[in-house]
Amino acid sequence: MSPVVMAIVVLSLYIVFYRLYAKNILALKIFELNDAQKTPAHTLRDDIDFVPSNKYILFGHHFASIAGLAPMLGPAIAVIWGWVPALCWVVFGTLLVGAVHDFSALVLSIRHKGQSMGTIAHDVISPRTRLLFLLVIFFLVALAMGVFVLVISGLFASPDAAHIPATSHPEAIFPTYSLMLIAMVIGFLVHKKNLPLWPMIAVGFILMLITTAIGLTMPITGFTAANWTWSLLIYAFIASVLPVWLLLQPRDFLNSLLLYLALFAMLAGFFILDPEWAAPAINPNPVGAPPMLPFLFIVIACGAVSGFHGLVASGTTSKQLDKESDAPFIGYVGMIGESLLALLAVLATTAGAFSSRADWESFYGSWDKAVGLHQKLGIFIQGNANFIHQLGVPLDYAAAFISVVVVGFAMTSVDTGARLLRFNLEEIGQTLGIKAFSNRYLATTLAVAAIGFFAFFQVDGKPAGLFLWTLFGTTNQILAGLTLLTVTIYLYRKKKPILYTLLPMLLVLGATISGMIMGIIKALGKEQWAVASVGSVIFLLAFWVLLEALLVVKNIKQERQNSTR
Repeated sequence: MSPVVMAIVVLSLYIVFYRLYAKNILALKIFELNDAQKTPAHTLRDDIDFVPSNKYILFGHHFASIAGLAPMLGPAIAVIWGWVPALCWVVFGTLLVGAVHDFSALVLSIRHKGQSMGTIAHDVISPRTRLLFLLVIFFLVALAMGVFVLVISGLFASPDAAHIPATSHPEAIFPTYSLMLIAMVIGFLVHKKNLPLWPMIAVGFILMLITTAIGLTMPITGFTAANWTWSLLIYAFIASVLPVWLLLQPRDFLNSLLLYLALFAMLAGFFILDPEWAAPAINPNPVGAPPMLPFLFIVIACGAVSGFHGLVASGTTSKQLDKESDAPFIGYVGMIGESLLALLAVLATTAGAFSSRADWESFYGSWDKAVGLHQKLGIFIQGNANFIHQLGVPLDYAAAFISVVVVGFAMTSVDTGARLLRFNLEEIGQTLGIKAFSNRYLATTLAVAAIGFFAFFQVDGKPAGLFLWTLFGTTNQILAGLTLLTVTIYLYRKKKPILYTLLPMLLVLGATISGMIMGIIKALGKEQWAVASVGSVIFLLAFWVLLEALLVVKNIKQERQNSTR
């Protein structure tokens, strides 16, 4: 099957699953969504974090927040096992696991006053699981955002002492920072001056395109990656403490419009190019690579299912959901959008960036050649620039445009991640009785400091984030499995069908826990004590949550048996 025919089949599956599976089975039969039930955005409205929002604006925020770099990075390396395994997991993993996970986390949060998955686990499983969840979440988000900051600063500047082997894209700097100002002006005019939303969005989008064009002709140079890292940390602090309507919502929505344009251009160019597969269908034993199973699932990560998405859904999105019937569109379709981005990553790295099998093997000939973060980003940009080039856009301009999109979404993940860490620390403070953590400025300071730790602190000569990055995939997937576990127990308590979340949970936890054990053993063999120690702690926390869940299921069964006697 040619890449074009395969893409048409996949796009059709997206539509069918949303209309039949998400809107009917999940929304109506399993969770029984009801617009008569007011959401936390209304019942707890404070116009800082809790704000009822237009579903298209909220979709833009949610989509931009979950997209980030991961769906571009993971699939771009997973194709080393062939395009068939990568494509199957990107598509069916999304439709049956990842989108179900995101949608379920969103619904559970609006049913629990907009609380995060950690606090929901307290109510659904047991009080002890709250702190266990929160600790896993803190490590995952701080690590991921620290690495995202490193990657963005590397794209902005040439390599420096931070050991970032980046291809510099300084043309992305001016539009990236201009967007912050444009978004704040729109947020102020719409919410404080009551100007109409859509005309303001239209003007903002035009201004964003203009600044993108200016950035392509006037790149900003002369600053090191460390300079940009500090700048990004300051931005993360500001974005976390400001009301969501002032910066986060308009910035994310405008950013999502840019991605929609990029997705359309990439797909259109792809269909015009009509490329052939350069990669093998299946490549079961690449040189130096770990086993395809379970590591295919772990490497693709956010391209199919991600624990981070559950944090966004229950951290910021649930606090802005206007009515329950908006949840399938935002939660389920948002993940389909991420899958589409991952699909383009697969197509770009197997049919777009390479003209022959020999060219493909020169890059994917071994695991060591292809695993670097910037190598993956570079091949994603190169492949999709080739697609856009088919529309008559010069190749260098197409590559620069894709780099702006990549940076924009990484930035969105950073500002959302900082806010999520602030929520996380506030909840840790509630759990441990530390009242000072309820101050959003102090909590944000600590959150940004944690992100900065993974960006700056050195372990064996490398930033801690890059040194521990091997733990991101497994920790992220374990968190997704624990979220699905919480949802499953919630449905079990409600006497609802649980197979829709139970089977995905068993698959995700089975694959990632086995992968975590293999990773710990490998780290011990290489005497990477930090990786082995942190991995072991994450594994023990996850195992503890599983034991707590089994005890709860046992107690529920016993209660039901007693009630029937």
